[in-house]
Amino acid sequence: MQNIIISDIFGRTKELEEFSSNFNLPTEIHDPYSAKYMSFSSEKEAYNYFLEKVTLNKYAETLLNRIQSIESPVNLIGFSIGASAIWKISDIINLNVKSAYCYYGSQIRNHLDIEPLFPICLTFPSSEIHFSVNELMDKLANKNNVTIRQVPFLHGFMNHHSVNFNKKGYEQEISVLSEMSFNKFKKIYSDDIINNDYQD
Repeated sequence: MQNIIISDIFGRTKELEEFSSNFNLPTEIHDPYSAKYMSFSSEKEAYNYFLEKVTLNKYAETLLNRIQSIESPVNLIGFSIGASAIWKISDIINLNVKSAYCYYGSQIRNHLDIEPLFPICLTFPSSEIHFSVNELMDKLANKNNVTIRQVPFLHGFMNHHSVNFNKKGYEQEISVLSEMSFNKFKKIYSDDIINNDYQD
């Protein structure tokens, strides 16, 4: 068993490497830029570079290839475009994925025909600029293998390089993810949509 962290458009960073050290299982980072540190100056620069050089489809393909090259079961943790890449491949049969945890995967809204074949937990932010989070959650609520959460933070709250980074949310999600057991996760968050599990 091992974990794969699928990065957002910023790719591999020192902070993401530090995040990966929180787990007891062997953990690797999968990013869009072949493990190269990119040092983008802004989210806009990172976004434009990703669209020009990578794209979601190519990112999902490289993730699929990596998973298929691993013999042991894997847990996936994805952020933003990384979460959307997980979603894109979640209906492919015979993937040895035990569970997936996806944070603010906004492109999921463009792929609602997908029916995941492994347990996947979608954590959404309090709001998004370009679409209604509540409407998207409603559309996903009845899908098999899908657990939905909503947290009182914004898109990017887990990324130190994002203007929306939130230290409290980051630390509490590390506590959640360190359990790394989907069955236990579903027991802890028994409601379909969670929006009050953070304490001041």
